[in-house]
Amino acid sequence: MTEGNFVDYVKIYVASGKGGRGSTHLHREKFIEKGGPDGGDGGRGGHVYIVGNEGLWTLFHLKFARHIKAGHGGDGGSSRSTGADGEDRIIEVPLGTVVKDKETGEVLFEITEHGEKRIVAEGGKGGLGNWHFRSSTNQTPRYAQPGMPSTELDVILELKVLADVGLVGFPNAGKSTLLSVVTSAKPKIADYPFTTLKPNLGIVAYRDFKSFVIADIPGIIEGAAEGKGLGHYFLRHIERNSTLLFMVPADADDITKEYNILLDELRRYNPEMLDKDRLLAITKCDMLDDELKAEMKEQLDAELDGVPYMFISAIANQGMQELKDKLWKMLNSSK
Repeated sequence: MTEGNFVDYVKIYVASGKGGRGSTHLHREKFIEKGGPDGGDGGRGGHVYIVGNEGLWTLFHLKFARHIKAGHGGDGGSSRSTGADGEDRIIEVPLGTVVKDKETGEVLFEITEHGEKRIVAEGGKGGLGNWHFRSSTNQTPRYAQPGMPSTELDVILELKVLADVGLVGFPNAGKSTLLSVVTSAKPKIADYPFTTLKPNLGIVAYRDFKSFVIADIPGIIEGAAEGKGLGHYFLRHIERNSTLLFMVPADADDITKEYNILLDELRRYNPEMLDKDRLLAITKCDMLDDELKAEMKEQLDAELDGVPYMFISAIANQGMQELKDKLWKMLNSSK
């Protein structure tokens, strides 16, 4: 999938169908000139459903679907015949999609399972025909109920990527390179910041045919929690990851400081993200000799307060298997 085809945010106007009118028909046939009421009920208006589909990874198919309307219910007929129900509309979305009311910002629901089906706009109920209103004092009622009106709503569909491990780091920290080495994903890689503008997913093949999913999230900058840079467009994707892999390059001016800035951006966006398992990877370590590594370890042990870390180099394939082993252990430690 190309980067331009990854769409994780769309706005859609949805409208259910209105209910059909009840009939005011009076029974007439040969030899029966003044039969009683036999008006049928109106049909139900169509619903608009949102359904989870594990085969979808993006909201791209909804990018140009600005208006989605269900069918109106049919009117009731004679002989107590009920009008046809309006045609339902189904919107398929990838797992991890959050549905919000555009007006209020309220989260209506989230779709997290394949086949999960929720009504976002309920069709109007059909009106009752005059047959329901007959009585001993009013044997030929000439009125019936109108159908209930349709429901109209502007909704926001927001995708939060479902992955086991999320890569967190400043631009150009080597996240895309790591993803390309440990998975079969082919993210865009270059030596300038913000190469990655959309999340990339990859499946890591582990021992004994096991696997887990890793997500390369666009790089953080200071102030991202307030919406600077790519802001909330990437931070929401990290919420779904059970383990966070922080990545800081070995040539950074201050590794601990960069790690703490990344951590603070997550805390300001959503403090609950600090409850996730964390691992710090010092990337691009092929440029370090053993003596320099030993010095850095001594400093990191004193500054990181027990945060697990490891040295890796995706380009030189150093520490890749150890990284997979560590991540697999973290992902399965609570199971």
